[in-house]
Amino acid sequence: MGKRAVYPGMFDPIHNGHLDLIQRSLRIFDELIIAVVANPAKEPLFPVNVRLEMIDEATGGLSNLRITSFDGLLIDLAARERADVIVRGIRAVSDFEYEFQMALMNRKLRDTIETVFMMPHEKYTYIASRLIKEVASFGASVTGMVPPLVEKRLAERFAKK
Repeated sequence: MGKRAVYPGMFDPIHNGHLDLIQRSLRIFDELIIAVVANPAKEPLFPVNVRLEMIDEATGGLSNLRITSFDGLLIDLAARERADVIVRGIRAVSDFEYEFQMALMNRKLRDTIETVFMMPHEKYTYIASRLIKEVASFGASVTGMVPPLVEKRLAERFAKK
């Protein structure tokens, strides 16, 4: 078995920074599992099934990739999936402190898992799902920040308000 990595996140919605990390992770690891957090307490814009659909559509054509959802501890998912690595994206120093704490906690819970921090391409460093949702909610264009299918879903979602 080769190196299997888990890339967890809300992906609410998936954006081009996520896709950049997915494509680059697939060059490093033999298999990548995109793990969508199903925690409704975070009040996502899109339900889990829609987020899974958007990721599936956005990553169509990529091989050695699986998409799943989970609730509970990431480390438990990693154990079930027999993953060696957790992939986390870091855009800025502000992301690092939180991600560092999570990596250390995960290591404490399961010392055989490694966390790999990846920086997105610099053209995506300002992109965050939170900002995309905010901008889209005011009807502004998110072209170039998200795949076209996500842009369409955002427009439909905010047209209902």
